[in-house]
Amino acid sequence: MPRFHTLKYARDRANPRIARITLNRPERLNAIDERMPGEIRRAVEAANADDAVHVIVLAGAGRAFCAGYDLQAFGEGMVDHPCQQESSPWDPMLDYRTMKRFTEDFMSLWHSYKPTIAQVHGHAVAGGSDIALCCDLLVMADDAHIGYMPARVWGCPTTAMWAFRLGPMRAKRMMFTGDTIDGTTAKEWGLATDAVPPAQLEAAVRELAGRIAGVPRGQLMMHKLVVNQVLDAMGLEQTQMFATLFDGITRHDPQGLWFRRRAQLHGYKDAVAWRDSGRPIPEAAEAQALAAQMQRELARKPRAGRAGGARKR
Repeated sequence: MPRFHTLKYARDRANPRIARITLNRPERLNAIDERMPGEIRRAVEAANADDAVHVIVLAGAGRAFCAGYDLQAFGEGMVDHPCQQESSPWDPMLDYRTMKRFTEDFMSLWHSYKPTIAQVHGHAVAGGSDIALCCDLLVMADDAHIGYMPARVWGCPTTAMWAFRLGPMRAKRMMFTGDTIDGTTAKEWGLATDAVPPAQLEAAVRELAGRIAGVPRGQLMMHKLVVNQVLDAMGLEQTQMFATLFDGITRHDPQGLWFRRRAQLHGYKDAVAWRDSGRPIPEAAEAQALAAQMQRELARKPRAGRAGGARKR
């Protein structure tokens, strides 16, 4: 069994046909760091290699399912990173290679031979929504929220699952606004299999997983392959290629640099508050000028005095 740092993996004690993967960075609302995507893949592989397991449940420890990429790990400071390059010119293929690996790690849930269920409480937002939407089924607390707020600036969902799960009109509604929806709405829209009061979430997931677990592994595998083939034929892989490349562009275009400089100078809580408020986001030449101005301010500001970060990318 692999050793994990960002999650827990075990068979369910009451029903060993159910494998449970629990994202386990509760102090950071299970925000995604460099290790988590690969560990999700390895946990899925472990479940697929275990003949006792028929179904996989993915949940989050603490107050949320997953609050997105950890901006303290990926975004703070002026350190070069493949996904946020400070040097010029930007190398889009280096960015793509890194983000595509993360995307494929999340997609291990989709490609798993065994059905996967996302058990969503609190928030499954930004990159956390990518993880949830890579699962075959979603069961949500009715007061939980799911969405991709970086659609407003500094992000494009690399799994591209919104269109495939919601259809074009509602996917555009989510991407054009960066809004989140609660579990009740997600069920009404067909995004969630079910939405239940938070106190009933564990029991609802256990009942669904137990029902699936009684089906032979081969039957489950064949049905999943057939349904997945429909989305493959619709161009899922090609769409993810474009989405991952576009995600890199959003982080390095003028408005993306404005967002990052504002976050570095004033803290991510401030930058995210602007992004999510509905205020017009500076773009093109205006964004470029503001980013350059903040760059000069950052150069004059002692590193210890720079604002700290929040999550939700």
